[in-house]
Amino acid sequence: MVALAVECRDLRKRYDAKSKKPVDALNGLDLEVRAGECFGLLGPNGAGKTTTVEILEGLLEQTSGHVEVLGRKWGRKNRREIHQRIGISLQETRFSDKQTVRETVTLFRSFYRAGREPADVIELVDLTEKADAWVVKLSGGQRQRLAVACALVGDPELLFLDEPTTGLDPQARREIWDIVRQQRSQAKTTLITTHYMDEAQRLCDRVAVVDHGRVIALGSPEELIQTIGGEHIVEFDLVRADGEAVDVAADVFCGLPAASSARLEDEGFSLTVSEPHVALPALMRKIESDGLKLARLTTRHVSLEDVFVTLTGRHLRDEELSSD
Repeated sequence: MVALAVECRDLRKRYDAKSKKPVDALNGLDLEVRAGECFGLLGPNGAGKTTTVEILEGLLEQTSGHVEVLGRKWGRKNRREIHQRIGISLQETRFSDKQTVRETVTLFRSFYRAGREPADVIELVDLTEKADAWVVKLSGGQRQRLAVACALVGDPELLFLDEPTTGLDPQARREIWDIVRQQRSQAKTTLITTHYMDEAQRLCDRVAVVDHGRVIALGSPEELIQTIGGEHIVEFDLVRADGEAVDVAADVFCGLPAASSARLEDEGFSLTVSEPHVALPALMRKIESDGLKLARLTTRHVSLEDVFVTLTGRHLRDEELSSD
């Protein structure tokens, strides 16, 4: 039997408002995170991701349902023990402006009975040169890395990372990825939320897509990619010979050989196919017979982003922009 780091059964959370209709943020969410894996939680804004994570972190109490973290239920009896075994990096963490990086990490280390040396963790997140700088002097990305350092300094069995690489440059993002991989190599568990599909696809053993307060898809990135019925995406845009706008429904391309689905997006059409060498000639013949011209065409492998769009009808990057 696989050991579980997190277990949720029929998890529900309702927010009551005196002047408004109650809001159900979670509607019977079921979730299992296996010990030692990196698990990704994905979903549109308002889907219930943050509510779920805050309940798991002990920051919020559920309305009903069963929750266990590292084999323990949150409550007065177990709260201190669970806190000693987990690390939390929030999406936005506020530190004392007039403390240095070293003082901040040392303070967080004092909250744990055992843990790592502050200097080692500061080096791990590449903040050694800023160790004696005040927090107020740090950039947004440096503060984000400081938050990760504070989450790691207790040497947690279970690490919660909420949007850990937002605002980081590519090199800093990869440093955080290395930290997550190190956690996994040490048989420790990481639960990560992210708006970057490539991040989830590279790091996570399994991911859950949450929408309307429930898990609507669960599996490894490869398993979820296989569910949409193709291995390649053909993206293209069309124009008429006279320059007029094209008014064509995406469904007309679904009947092409080797095509499993098609959708219309802002930048053109997206066609999911199993065999590009079969689908592309048929697509070109279809375009020519309809009196249209090809303005743009690219091909690529199916990604986790495509799974997300298929399931929710939205790009996760669009959700990120709408939340700014």
